[in-house]
Amino acid sequence: MFTGLVTARGTIRRIEQHGDVTMEIAAPASLPLAIGASIACDGICLTLVEILNGSFTVQLSAETLRCTNAGSWQVGTEINLEPSLAVGDRLGGHFVSGHIDGQAVAIHTEKSGDSNVWTFEAPESLAKFIAAKGSATLNGVSLTVNTVEKNLFSVNIIPHTKDVTGFGNLKLLDKVNLEVDMLARYVARLQETA
Repeated sequence: MFTGLVTARGTIRRIEQHGDVTMEIAAPASLPLAIGASIACDGICLTLVEILNGSFTVQLSAETLRCTNAGSWQVGTEINLEPSLAVGDRLGGHFVSGHIDGQAVAIHTEKSGDSNVWTFEAPESLAKFIAAKGSATLNGVSLTVNTVEKNLFSVNIIPHTKDVTGFGNLKLLDKVNLEVDMLARYVARLQETA
């Protein structure tokens, strides 16, 4: 379980494929790491399998590569990192599972004061789970949804978020990992079975 509050940035150092894909990610020494622990990498819940000097490794299955933007990561790609919550940790974002629902595409950006408003196109199957003033997680970042129109939604990126996450490098047509609010997902499922 995560909060969507990015605590560090990591850089892909090595990629190897032997069945599943193994990636080595350089990370700050201050990041709390433990073998077997979950870590959100651009929002994807992955298991830490090895700790090296200044880096760690994770394994990605074919399903993870299919459903997320991790298949486009290359050596040198920077990603958002967040270790999993521990009992008693402060919850400052919203509940994030790290189970990516799909990918959204960045289709428009404009300045609004010191911030940037980004508009994304979500897969039509996920649009019903996105609500104005609700929460969405993009590349592991907990964000409040500004507006929704059909399968388009916008979020506001303040300068702090731009500086400490990958939003400072986001370009038009980039694909981001989208996790919809888990409460919306369960409410929709309950309505289907009622």
